Amino acid sequence: MRKALAPVALMLALQCSVAQAGEVVLQPTTVQDLKAVFGQVQSRDTVPARARIGGVLLSRSVDEGTAVKAGQVIATVGDEKLALQLQAVDARIKALQAQLENAKADLERSQALIARGAETQSRLDQLRTAANVLTNQIAASQADRAVIVQQTTEGQVLAPKDGRVLTVPTVPGSVIMPGETVARIAAGGYYLRLALPERHAAHIKAGDPVSVGGRGPGAEAQGGPRRQGKIVKVYPELEGGRVIADAEVDGLGDFFVGERVPVWIPVATRQALAVPADAVQTREGVDYVRVAAEGGAIDVPVVLGPAQDGRVEILSGLRAGDRVVTP
Repeated sequence: MRKALAPVALMLALQCSVAQAGEVVLQPTTVQDLKAVFGQVQSRDTVPARARIGGVLLSRSVDEGTAVKAGQVIATVGDEKLALQLQAVDARIKALQAQLENAKADLERSQALIARGAETQSRLDQLRTAANVLTNQIAASQADRAVIVQQTTEGQVLAPKDGRVLTVPTVPGSVIMPGETVARIAAGGYYLRLALPERHAAHIKAGDPVSVGGRGPGAEAQGGPRRQGKIVKVYPELEGGRVIADAEVDGLGDFFVGERVPVWIPVATRQALAVPADAVQTREGVDYVRVAAEGGAIDVPVVLGPAQDGRVEILSGLRAGDRVVTP
């Protein structure tokens, strides 16, 4: 038997009564029509990994497609001025420490002299104040040094979330400005973005099931399994005469972001007739179904529709009440 036409997924429940052994009486049943569209794989979040300081991109440990973890170092930015500033602060701290040692020595001598009455109180206070000022200057310089060390540490570009690297617009050796993007990361999982003609806007809603076909050309002809999912959001604004919806489908992690795959969505209901698949015979390119009649069974040519769950829809050739002979 030839394969069914392009799938318009049917929830066919063949409502038929048994007339005698090997025969079924056709009765119409309500089925759902599925609209075939293409869905585009999107990431829930696309976050940039940005440089926190300016300088030269010294190294990069990721490329397009690399999986990363939150907090992972993916690149290093270096600024030669930071090393020079750190040397200047260290030198200033050493000079202040030397001045502080002299101030403390002068203060100790002044305290010894004032005990013998050979020094004034005002002179002692001046020396004590000078020592305190130098101590505070050293503390301020150490704080400046900590800032420079922190800036050096911020030269490491970190991945903001778990995900997969989409693009890396910079290369090692290029000049980086603060806040410039070093890599774009797809994070937060994946979903399908669907666009349907606006005439279907009134028929789709959150919670509707969807069926996702295989990847690549010819996947449907090969008869591979479909992925099942559901619509989670229908956007209230039309774009270019189309209603936009998002669908969640398991197993999209191995897809490319932006990849297009066939999707079938229920959009309407109708009445249909269906027969068991083994009741159809194909001879010389024509499909036949054997129907019981007075005087014996006859082969009736039919036009077939979609097939699912072992049943095939009959588009023309049979009518309700016909007794179909099954093997």
